[in-house]
Amino acid sequence: MSDPIDEFSFLSEQAAEAGIDAPPPRGERLTLPLASGRRLSALRYSPADAPDAAPVVTFLHGAGLNAHTWDTTILALGLPALAIDLPGHGDSSWRDDAAYVARVLAPDVADGIAAWTDAPQLLVGQSLGGLTAAAVAASRPDLVRELVVIDITPGVDPNAGPTQIRDFFAGPVDWASRDELVDRALSFGLGGGTRRKAERGVYFNSRVRPDGRVEWKHHFAHLANAASASPVPRQDAVASVLDEAGWEDLATVAARTTLIRGDRGYVTEVDAAEFLRRVPEASVVTVPSGHNVQEEIPLELGGRLRTLAGVN
Repeated sequence: MSDPIDEFSFLSEQAAEAGIDAPPPRGERLTLPLASGRRLSALRYSPADAPDAAPVVTFLHGAGLNAHTWDTTILALGLPALAIDLPGHGDSSWRDDAAYVARVLAPDVADGIAAWTDAPQLLVGQSLGGLTAAAVAASRPDLVRELVVIDITPGVDPNAGPTQIRDFFAGPVDWASRDELVDRALSFGLGGGTRRKAERGVYFNSRVRPDGRVEWKHHFAHLANAASASPVPRQDAVASVLDEAGWEDLATVAARTTLIRGDRGYVTEVDAAEFLRRVPEASVVTVPSGHNVQEEIPLELGGRLRTLAGVN
């Protein structure tokens, strides 16, 4: 795949693939310097007919992904949106302490929402992003109108579904070409279902080093690789994400909360029942998808989120 003109050049192609007959939104890369000296990066999408509209929906991706995972969902949504690169992912800075758990990530995300939006958001998070979204909603209720958590709960067994991600990222961290990365993603059943979609995902999730080798952009893969190679047992990057403190965060969220789980995802029926026991005012919706709902059924997800945002 040749390099695009810019990182939003794929939007028209993605809209055509999804059968979305509407002008693609305008995309803009945002960067926020943080007090720590690190930077937070995000993508802002404005509808073609409302280029100055402020975001009403904010998206947080899962571990090992980046803000572009939401592109087709945002096309289907058709509303002003913000998609944040979590610390250590995409164009956001890596953390020196390698602490990629929800409560640690939440303050940076909250700073980004406060800087880049002007009203409480429908805050949508998948996997690690879902736990981080809950931590933001608990600590900064002024920023969150409604919370949507996608295919994750604090109680998910790290030795069940999440082992797919652990095994995927525990391999090499650098490659001769992006084609090798695409082949690996497809061999693990990842990448969105087609080679073209996998190529786009790999392009946004990798970079070419000065020596010509291709490596993952996100810190998560490097940590997973180091843990798998260490002769001394270490808590792996996947298990560290599933912090039990997430239940405490969810218990204090004042905003209306919805859990969306894929019927082939990581959240089992038992996990969903436990979620409702602990968060009895929440809603649980099951959809025909695996873990990366935003990539497998973006049209259905976009439609559901549009309804939750109060737009028919």
